[in-house]
Amino acid sequence: VGGLHHLSKAGKLCVPAINVNDSVTKQKFDNLYCCRESILDSLKKTADIMFGGKQVAVCGYGEVGKGCSAALKAMGSIVYVTEIDPICALQACMDGFRLAKLGDVVRQVDMVITCTGNKNVVVREHMDLMKNGCVVCNMGRSNTEIDVNSLRTPELVWQHVRAQVDHIIWPDGKRIVLLAEGRVLNLSSSTVPIYVLSITATTQALALIELFNAPEGRYKQDVYLLPKKLDEYVASLHLQTFDAHLTELTDEQAKYMGLSKYGPFKSSHYR
Repeated sequence: VGGLHHLSKAGKLCVPAINVNDSVTKQKFDNLYCCRESILDSLKKTADIMFGGKQVAVCGYGEVGKGCSAALKAMGSIVYVTEIDPICALQACMDGFRLAKLGDVVRQVDMVITCTGNKNVVVREHMDLMKNGCVVCNMGRSNTEIDVNSLRTPELVWQHVRAQVDHIIWPDGKRIVLLAEGRVLNLSSSTVPIYVLSITATTQALALIELFNAPEGRYKQDVYLLPKKLDEYVASLHLQTFDAHLTELTDEQAKYMGLSKYGPFKSSHYR
């Protein structure tokens, strides 16, 4: 998505595009609820970790970070959150997490999990300070969040333990446990529930249909958010799984709220 925005700003985007990644149905379900479950599954499968009492640094408190932090806290881990955005940082504090800089807690934590979508969140200086046995993994984007290349130096020994698990050994014998070589952990060692895949795939399909059927001139060569009407439609389709029944507004209520009885019920910028 970032690449599309760069092309658009440079006037080089040749076609209209819909940003599905930032749609509500992608962010809330794939990023939050799916990661809340898959982080535990992935860590168990790769590192066979006992979560109770472990100190964990979660870098980033977007939807992925929220899911990971909530899951680890529920399992008895002590969770520190690092964040650049004051709003997300305040959310972390209100959710009962300790907000800290990674450099201030990296010596004491048992795990570091990146969830930022940025690059070089965990660098060699951090890893030099980690204690023996610290687990390092990425739940964010691609393989850029952990500076793995800085570990490929002559003084460090790589010991491949099993699939998706490497020990990086320092000259003094200290070792850290690197999972999936810094790639996205749950995509490397876990499975994504078909229900979540259905939500995301439906969102993508409806975005393509919207672009194909849109009258000429509705979308220019730019990046757009998925219309909220479609976001809500995706959610309504998947409510059937739970035998859930939506309440309907009366005409009077809809008029009072200034809404259509049939939605959309949220503003176009709601996330």
